[in-house]
Amino acid sequence: MSTLLDEPQTESRPQSTAQSHSTASEQLKSETTAVRLHIRWPGVRKTLSQHQRQVAADAFEADTKSVSAAKKLLDTSHPAFKAVTAVRSQAVAYWRGSTLPYIEPGVRLLRRQDVPAFDVHMASVRIELQEAVAELDRCYGELVDQARERLDDLFDASDYPPSLSELFAIEWDYPSVEPPEYLRSVSPQLYEAECQRVRSRFEEAVQMAEQAFADELSQLVTHLADRLTGEVDGKPKVFRDSAVTNLNEFFDRFQRLNVRSNDQLDQLVEQARSIIRGVGPQDLRDRDRLRQQVAQELTRVEASLEGWMTDRPRRNILRRPR
Repeated sequence: MSTLLDEPQTESRPQSTAQSHSTASEQLKSETTAVRLHIRWPGVRKTLSQHQRQVAADAFEADTKSVSAAKKLLDTSHPAFKAVTAVRSQAVAYWRGSTLPYIEPGVRLLRRQDVPAFDVHMASVRIELQEAVAELDRCYGELVDQARERLDDLFDASDYPPSLSELFAIEWDYPSVEPPEYLRSVSPQLYEAECQRVRSRFEEAVQMAEQAFADELSQLVTHLADRLTGEVDGKPKVFRDSAVTNLNEFFDRFQRLNVRSNDQLDQLVEQARSIIRGVGPQDLRDRDRLRQQVAQELTRVEASLEGWMTDRPRRNILRRPR
């Protein structure tokens, strides 16, 4: 499937910005490798058969062609299934949090220096998944019995394999995003064209990284500023510690992954960081004046971010399937 995004109008981009992106893209290309996450997961819903849809349609005096229905094969709210799902969420969050976006669907960019740590962490997650699936498999008979009772006439034993152990998996690989080397001798002209295409993709990756950081910062700043302002039933709004800790985690990730391509974005991030530096969640709950001051300053950062994003060149990138 093709997805249409915005494309940078380079002719309207200031020359200094274009040069900055070009330099940053070359650095990004030299310092990162592509990484792709593969997750194998069984379906837990199945479309009803023609006969079953007919029965459902008759109950509502509806045309069968107008009825779409599926049955839930397993109770995904069961603690054992939720534990497996939590491991998957952890894997995806780590993959995304350790990498930068790239134009290829399903591919992100990992700092080469972080590859060993990434490999070790993902290997531990894979083991954790295997252990969680083993526990789920021990509960599998219970889940099937529950489904038999819950689905009644819709239950079909053939929908359930003997075991779940081979149906879940987490894998990852490092696909090449460089032109194949054989093209250099087969067709130097084509090879150079492919090299240019890769350079363009990394320039777009720089812009995607900037946009992703700006969007995340905007959401975090807006959320915290909102929780710090106004009242509910005459009392200050309640906010969780995560409203502050998530911002600090963002600052750490930005410092680690930032491509240093846009001075204005760097300054906005530093401005937001300085506002809450040394300020804990309890400080904001206990000190009304500090709460108001932080809220006002975050609101100014929010407005500056909105202006920065409004001035960004529009993009219109066509992503083609691999």
